[in-house]
Amino acid sequence: MWETILSFHRIRDRRGPLVFGEWRTETRARLNGETRLLSALVPQRGYFPDFLTPAEGRDGLDAGLEALRATTPERIRAELALLAAGRGARKARPARKAPTGIADLAEGEPAPLARLVEVLRAYHRAAVEPYWPHIRARADADRALRGRALLDGGTDELLASLPPMLRWRAPVLEADYPVERELHLDGRGLVLQPSFFCRSTPVVLHDPALPPVLVYPVTHSDVPVPHERPGARLSLGRLVGHTRSAVLEAIEHGCTTSELARRTAVSLASASQHASVLREAGLVVTLRHGSSVLHTLTPLGAALLAGGASADAYYARNGPVTS
Repeated sequence: MWETILSFHRIRDRRGPLVFGEWRTETRARLNGETRLLSALVPQRGYFPDFLTPAEGRDGLDAGLEALRATTPERIRAELALLAAGRGARKARPARKAPTGIADLAEGEPAPLARLVEVLRAYHRAAVEPYWPHIRARADADRALRGRALLDGGTDELLASLPPMLRWRAPVLEADYPVERELHLDGRGLVLQPSFFCRSTPVVLHDPALPPVLVYPVTHSDVPVPHERPGARLSLGRLVGHTRSAVLEAIEHGCTTSELARRTAVSLASASQHASVLREAGLVVTLRHGSSVLHTLTPLGAALLAGGASADAYYARNGPVTS
């Protein structure tokens, strides 16, 4: 749900052309009437309703959409009022009458909410679903990086490893955020949510009473979002021999180049070269972590290691690829 909503921000701006440019062109060609209602609900900047990204979305799109469908009319009206107030403030004049789709939602009838669910499903199908393996690979790589930091140094190291727009100064996690605000956990846990389509600044829910979640950008390497990764079939032809198979297996749960060399009994230079070939083939994601780099499998790499099974089947059996 977060990726779906945040991707709608990216579809309307021009930032990150190397990463998002081709994705924007392909996605815009597939869109029909999905954007009209979403444009009314999700402005290009500032507040958008919390009910669009329910916590149940962590269990998948269907679970998230069903949670959205179950949103109470009272909550919908309250959050749409905040949206209208925000629009008015940005335009330095009183909020105007809400667009038709928004007004229908505020009435609390089930039909407009059902329409919103179908619009989101159709938009997700056009903008996110074709690229999901790549999106998931980047998020899994980030989780592997954070998991490695947690194992190495506990919570302090985990929080200190977050991207530069987040700074851990115990007991406060500071963030470069568009507005001044404080969020007190008061003993509650904090969900750290890496996001492919989050850009530049992190995102939190507006309502402090909701379960706290911090959405932050994954690290991009200016590699385009691939539908079918260019050159992948050519690169896959280079994957021959027992050594490279062993390298792929060694990366299964995440490892640095030094660990990869040790596990496969090859030199550092050879381990780096093998990881580079696997990365070019779309089988491995590499992220820098301090002075070292961490390699993790993509869904394609996981499926290949599983003997040709689909990536979804591999994840269903083994869970996400993390350290």
